[in-house]
This record gives sequence, C-alpha cells and structure tokens, in this order.
Amino acid sequence: MTEMIMERQSSDFKRGVQAGISIAIGYFPIALTFGLLAKTTGLSIIETVMMSMIVFAGASQYISLTLLTLGTGTFEIILTTFIVNIRHFLMSASLNEKVEEDRPLFKALYAFGITDETFSVAATKEGTVSTGYIFGVCSVSYASWVVNSGIGHLVGASLPETLQESMTVALYAMFVGLLVPSMKKSTKAIYLAGVAAVFNTIFTFAELLSTGWAIVLATILSALIIEAVESFKTRKAKGGKPLED
Repeated sequence: MTEMIMERQSSDFKRGVQAGISIAIGYFPIALTFGLLAKTTGLSIIETVMMSMIVFAGASQYISLTLLTLGTGTFEIILTTFIVNIRHFLMSASLNEKVEEDRPLFKALYAFGITDETFSVAATKEGTVSTGYIFGVCSVSYASWVVNSGIGHLVGASLPETLQESMTVALYAMFVGLLVPSMKKSTKAIYLAGVAAVFNTIFTFAELLSTGWAIVLATILSALIIEAVESFKTRKAKGGKPLED
C-alpha cells in the first residue's frame, strides 16, 4: 500500500514538473533581467540569489531594487513588498479548496511556491490537485527563477561599468511593461496608477514623507479610495434598479 502511494506521488510530481516547464521557460528572461539589474544596483551575487530564494516574487523583487536605489529604509521595503504580495493570501486560500488534504507542513512548503503563474496552472487543472503535482510545478519554477537570477548577475558582472550604471533605467521600463498590460485589461488599474502617482508626487515634492513612506502611503490611499468609489457605484447601481414583480 505504501509503495503504491509513493509511486502515485512520484508520478504526480513528474506531471507537475512537466506542467511547470512552460513557467520555467517564461521565468528565464525575467529572472535573467532581475539578476542583471541587481548587479547594477550594487547587490552581490550571494545577495541576489538569496533574495530570489527567500522572496521568490518577481514584481516585489523589482520594486525592492528600485527602493534600494532610492536609499529607502528596510521597514519601508518590507511593508511595500507585503502590500504588493497581499494577493497571495487570496490565491492560497482559493487553492486550499482544490488541493488534497495533507499535513500543514507540506501545505506551508508549497504555499511558498505559489505565484501568479503556478497558481494559474494548479487552479485550472481538472479535479483535485495532489501534493506531488503542486510540488512539481513549484519546484521547477522556483529552480528556474533562482538559477537564472544568478546567471543574470554573472552576465551583468561581465558588462562594462558604464553600461552597468545605465542599466538602472531598465527598472523603470520594466515597471511600465508590467503596468501597461493591466491597464489595457482594466480601467480600475488606470485609476489606481493615476491616483497613486498623484499622491506620491505630492508627498515627494512637498517633502512630507521620505521616498519609501511616500510610495507605501500613496499605494494604500489609492487602493482605499478606488475601492471605496467602486463600492459606492455598486451600491448605487443596486439601489437604482427597479423592483422585480
């Protein structure tokens, strides 16, 4: 009986790895770019790889590089990345309804590997998601991100110093690349970005807050305001509907 369980888990793990290969390939250029930018920001290869190993969140890691470049404090960086990654609570809670029952320790381990991409693969799989399968998906994705971050740093180290310094501009280009697709899909994202930009500009130029706290507060305020407006519009729309017979 035990052998059958082990064999099934091994088979599920292999299927998970196969399903995660496409994610690993997609992570290759993004992780490579992160490693390159981390080098130009001033991080050592150990710091770069450790960040990818411990954080394992693309957008948050890019934001961290920007905040480090601006000289932002540690607490502000942690709080900002927490806000950016707060959606992971919802993804993990949603996936918990689909995965098979297992030890909390195992769930905690593969929950660390949940990203937008691994969540999509697991959530769209038909039927119950086994522990072996989700470990397979997360493992190959995680390995690709960490290894290619290190490779990117090594590539960056071989570039001329002048080119390394100019590469910091690519951080802003990367954020534009992340933001534009979301803005195309949802007008809400446009409003969020616009309101956050206004608040951040006010806080920064008025010198009311440090750069790090300006970003954090602008993000929170914009999210609260846009959500409040959306809730008001929804309630108003429901209240304005005629009563059905």
